[in-house]
Amino acid sequence: MTGRPVAPVLPPSLRAWLGLVAALAALAVVGLGAMYAGHSEPGRVDRWLVEPTADSVRPPWRHVAGATDFLGEPVGAAVLVLGAVLCCLLLRWPRAAVLVAVGPGLTVGTTTLLKPLVGRTVHDGSLSYPSGHTAFLTALALALALLATGRLGHGGRRGASLVLLPALVAGGAMGWAQVALGAHYPTDTLGGCCTALAVTPAAAWLVDRASDRMADRRSDPADDRMADAGRP
Repeated sequence: MTGRPVAPVLPPSLRAWLGLVAALAALAVVGLGAMYAGHSEPGRVDRWLVEPTADSVRPPWRHVAGATDFLGEPVGAAVLVLGAVLCCLLLRWPRAAVLVAVGPGLTVGTTTLLKPLVGRTVHDGSLSYPSGHTAFLTALALALALLATGRLGHGGRRGASLVLLPALVAGGAMGWAQVALGAHYPTDTLGGCCTALAVTPAAAWLVDRASDRMADRRSDPADDRMADAGRP
């Protein structure tokens, strides 16, 4: 069975760099979680940046924060993911469609599991570490940037930078919104961003591995034997 090879969502030229980033990000998530486990008030770093529970952002910027926050809510997130999936399908890249759905999904799922383990709460008693909103938007931006960078053929340090920059911008924007609205401490949003940086590259690797295995099964040698048997 022959055909044009399918482009991986995690190009080999980026695996080492993003693997290193993922490992460092995972260490940061664990370190911050251990540092703030069971806390119910901002830490020194949080207070140095901004008083998280203060009304520090006023209109019109507070409206901007609210609009940004909506992108991480179930309806807003679903619209973003659905739009990204449809774009990937229109480009006839099904494994990319899987990544933009699975990557953010696994990332948000990871934050959901971590929150009760860390047990950090914000002013209204809600579990706050790590920030799921920040993790979601960072993961989606990282997945899309990874796909675009791979298609353009960039690799190595330059390619990794092109992947990380949009993710950090998206994570920074959502993190700002969460702190401005008093929903999270700054270090919660940092933990959410790092969760995305740790999980999304791993999700891309898993998507490639699963897709390659499925392709191998479809091109099983048994098919060739059956074709040979039918020849005169």
